[in-house]
Amino acid sequence: MKVDHHKAWSPNLDQEMDLNVYGEEGKPVLVFPTRGGRYYDYEGFGMVEACRPFIDKGSIRLFTVDSVDFQSWLNEGIPPADRARRHNQYDRYIVDEVVPFIRERCGDGGIMLHGCSLGAYHSVNFYLRHPDLFDTAIALSGPYHARYCVGDYMDENVYYNSPLSYLPHLTDPWYLDRYRRGRIVVCVGQGAWEETFLADTRELKRIFEEKQIPAWVDIWGHDVAHDWPWWRKMTPHFLKELGY
Repeated sequence: MKVDHHKAWSPNLDQEMDLNVYGEEGKPVLVFPTRGGRYYDYEGFGMVEACRPFIDKGSIRLFTVDSVDFQSWLNEGIPPADRARRHNQYDRYIVDEVVPFIRERCGDGGIMLHGCSLGAYHSVNFYLRHPDLFDTAIALSGPYHARYCVGDYMDENVYYNSPLSYLPHLTDPWYLDRYRRGRIVVCVGQGAWEETFLADTRELKRIFEEKQIPAWVDIWGHDVAHDWPWWRKMTPHFLKELGY
């Protein structure tokens, strides 16, 4: 498997950002790290190895990016409004810098999003906000309401980054038509440390059904914990089921 590392200055974030690329061809998959994680965590926790069969046969190509979660949603040293503004800068980094980087290597087709825990939140939020760029998402064990990070605080920037806040009120056919043509998988367990994520997933499922968005929401068993061993099982399962 070919592995490339890239470091570049981000004008949107005003700092250097790293990412890794695994594989040479196939569907581009933009992978967000877990809560406050780094670009190398996906490999470090065995997820790249779990995806190796799909990479080796050229079905997918992974692009694992850094987060700025501890500067944004998880930064308790600044007000929630500033956390949301920092996240919006990360949004521009992904859209204006990472997406062109991927397209230079993979062409102009749709990009898959994938992540676990807070990475699942990023996957769903970016999918819903930018359905012209991302056509597939696999989100595992994520929170989907901003209260997970900022409590009851709400302003416009927080609202439009909180899927369980904005999606119920979204009626624009430009978005809804693209959601209905895309593919989104949301999965969660019912075991240890999954309580908050299970509740958010069930609420997201209800909204998807109400909006007639054909999402695949899969709730696994009571033995399924919020942890890497299960995500290493879930990810190849869904890649296979989606035809990769």
